[in-house]
Formats: sequence, structure tokens, C-alpha cells
Amino acid sequence: MNSETIDRQSLIRGLGLIAAISIIIGNVIGTGVFLKARVMTCNVGTPGWVVMAWVAAGVLSLAGALTYAELTAMKPQAGGPYVFLRDSYGKLSSFLFGWMQMFVARTGAQASVAVVFAIALNDYLGGALKQTLFQTTVLGYQYELTSLQLIAVVLIAIFTTLNCLSVSLSGQIATVLTAIKIALVIMVGVGAFLFVTGGAFDNFSLASTGGACEGVGDSVRFGSPEYSFFAGFAAAMLGALWGYDGWDNLTYVAGEVKDPNRNIPIAIIGSVLLIILLYVSANVAYFYVLDPTAVASVSKDSSVAMAVVSKFFTGDITTFATGFAVAIFTVGLMLSSLGTLHTSILAASRIPYAMANDRVMFPLFKRLSVNAVPVNSVIFMGIWASILALSGSFDTLTDYVIFGSWIFYALVTSSIFVFRRKYPNAERPYKAWGYPFVPIVFLLVTGWLLLSTLLNNPKQSVTGIILILLGLPVYYYVTRHQVKEIRTEGES
Repeated sequence: MNSETIDRQSLIRGLGLIAAISIIIGNVIGTGVFLKARVMTCNVGTPGWVVMAWVAAGVLSLAGALTYAELTAMKPQAGGPYVFLRDSYGKLSSFLFGWMQMFVARTGAQASVAVVFAIALNDYLGGALKQTLFQTTVLGYQYELTSLQLIAVVLIAIFTTLNCLSVSLSGQIATVLTAIKIALVIMVGVGAFLFVTGGAFDNFSLASTGGACEGVGDSVRFGSPEYSFFAGFAAAMLGALWGYDGWDNLTYVAGEVKDPNRNIPIAIIGSVLLIILLYVSANVAYFYVLDPTAVASVSKDSSVAMAVVSKFFTGDITTFATGFAVAIFTVGLMLSSLGTLHTSILAASRIPYAMANDRVMFPLFKRLSVNAVPVNSVIFMGIWASILALSGSFDTLTDYVIFGSWIFYALVTSSIFVFRRKYPNAERPYKAWGYPFVPIVFLLVTGWLLLSTLLNNPKQSVTGIILILLGLPVYYYVTRHQVKEIRTEGES
């Protein structure tokens, strides 16, 4: 089949309701729910406020999800938020969003998840995998290439290949890995009450006193002289929001969802509600087993969930049973990372495809394979994620872009007001519950979080904005080139 035939193909709607739900949950439940309780306890001090931060972040995500559900059901097209921004605020805003997702946010997250898998596997094997292959210093920056980064690249290559095959297969893989993720959270939550003898709800009346709080700044560390509760709670919410990040994942593959008018709103809203329930339950289990000071003292290289699982069966049955539970959790955590990597590659690859169709990205990204998969987009995202994994700079990049990500969340959410005004009679299979109150609350809280982040971490915030604006020269180059091509085609 020649390229002209492929270009005329359309994406296939091969994702059913279960696969759609799996794409969201599979991307959202990664490592955040297992790691963030430590930092959040350092931010707010008590279990009650930690749980409150998870609930608040969940409600905020739900408010966004309710709005995104209307937008996605109204415009069920590949690229999701990119399309919403393009049709409400113009191509420049949507291009900058797509640029950030392609070159930093999504690919950086994929690199990070792949390396997390390699690190977990190395820990599971007692450190036998890690070998330093090369190290140097360039302009004061120490660079080290290890075998773990190469394992991460191989992993990215495997899931890039799987995503090139067919969207139906990708959906099935996402469903299996998502089931493992849910089982892992349930294992920790239920196991804490069934297999730990020293747990107590009295821990909920305690506060963190003298916890190690590795890597937590004084201004957002409970008990510090520089501490401010509002800054601490904002930091805790941002940590929780990282755990919820990805609730918009389905919008990127909306053009491939069966019966989108029905399945998209159900999948988006239902997934967020289920994730809130799982996250709150898991954190209640953490504090049932560990007091706040113990949670705050967990090493930044470990997880609170692992500390909880390590107490399973202790003093009751055997050391072997405890070790077996830890092994099961470690393997489950690695598989959870694979699920996040898989669904992220699946969704993110539709962004350059949508951009190329709008002539704001190189034309090769809009070509589809014989299975109607934007294979060039998938391969490019995989290659760039691999480069970031080898560079070792992905964590820094993703930290910098969090601020910019929430600017775009706010812009996309606000587009509902633009569409309601510009297209009052457009077909809306689902209308956002609580409109206009719910999206307004989302925008107000997001604004508060952005302002708090800007004031407390200006370097990170400004750098994130600069990384996004670096896309401007690319935008002007590509659009000028495309205009010349259109003129040439018209003259011929």
C-alpha cells in the first residue's frame, strides 16, 4: 500500500469502554500513590490533612474531568486537548501545548517511568544489574551512563513496537496491566488491615515530629520556623495532583473510542471516582500501620507502601511470608510502571499526528500504517523518550514543566466557556455537571496553585515557561514552510 493511500485512511474506533477506562487508570496509577505520602506528610504534618489533600486533589481532578468529558464528547478527535485549544484559542496555543507534551512532559515522563522500572528490577535483584558504562563532566555537569538507562531504552523500544501494531491490541494490553495496578493498590490497602498486627487508628491523632523529610524545603516542611500552612497544603496538593495526573489521557485517543458519545464521559468520570476511592483507601491504610513521623522518615529512594508491605506477617507467621509479600509488591510495582509507560506512549503519539494534520508539524507524522496507527508519531515519541532516558535529565525537565502543564489545564478547561458562547446549538452528548460552577472552581483553585508555586519556586516555574516558549521558532518555521507548500500545490 503506497503512502498516498495510507494518508487517506482514518483512525479506527477500536477501543471499547473497558479499554477506555484502562487507558485512564493505567496512566494515572503509576508510582505517585506509593511514593507521595512521605512528602505530603512532611508538608502538612498530620494524617487527616494528608487524606484531605488527596480528597481535594481528587475533587479538583474530577471537576476537570467533568469539563473535559463535555469537550471530548463534543469533539471526539485524536489529540484531545490540542483540538480544544486550537478551536477555542487558535493554533499557536495548541501548538505550544503539543510542543510541551512531545518534547518534555510526555516523553520525559515515559523516560522516568522506564528508568523507575529498571531501578526497581535492580533493587529486586540485589543491585546486580547496575553497571557504570561511561562518565564524564561537561561544563560542570556530571554525566553518567549506566546499564539501567540502557534497560530503560530497551523497555521503551518494546512498548513502542507494541503500540505500532494495532489500537485494539494496545487497548487489550492496557486492560491487563491496569488490572494489575488496581490489584496492587488493593493489596496494600486490604493487607494493612489483615496482615499487620501492630496497626492502630490512634496514629490519626498524631502529628509528624522530627521526621527526616529528605529533600523537603523549609517553607513547606511542617514544624519548620519558615513553615506556612497554606504553602504546605498547596505543596501537598501538588504532590497529590502528580498522583492523579493522566486523568485526561483518554482525550488524546478520543478518535479511536467506540460509541464516543456514551463511552467517553462514562470512562473519564468513572475512572476518576474509582481512583479517588483507591487513593484515599491506600493512604488510610498507610497511617493505620505507620505513625506520621515514621511515614515522614521513609527514605526518598523507597516508598511508604513498601514500608507498609514489609510489616506484613511480621511476628505472626514467618520471615519467608513477609519476604514473599515484598517480592509480590515489587514485581507489581514494576508491572505498574509498564502500564503507565504503555498507555502514555499510546495516548501521546496522537499529539504529533493531530498537529501534522493541522500543518503545524512535519507531514510524516500524519501518515498511518495499514492498521491505521500513526506509526511515525509512535516511533518518534519512542526515540525521543529514549534520548531523554540516556541523557539522565528527564526528572529535571518534568519538574520544570509541571507549572506549564497546569497553565494548559486551566486554558483547556476555560475553553468550555468559549464553546458554549460560540457554538450554543452544537450537539453535546454530555453536558458538564455543575456548569458553570464546577469549571469556575477548577480555574480558581488552579490559579491559587499556580500562584503559590510561582511564589515558592520561581526558578522552576519560570524555567518551565521558557521551555514551552522554545517551541515558538519551530512553530514559525513549520507554518511558513507549510504555507509555501500550499502555494506551490495551488500553482501546480
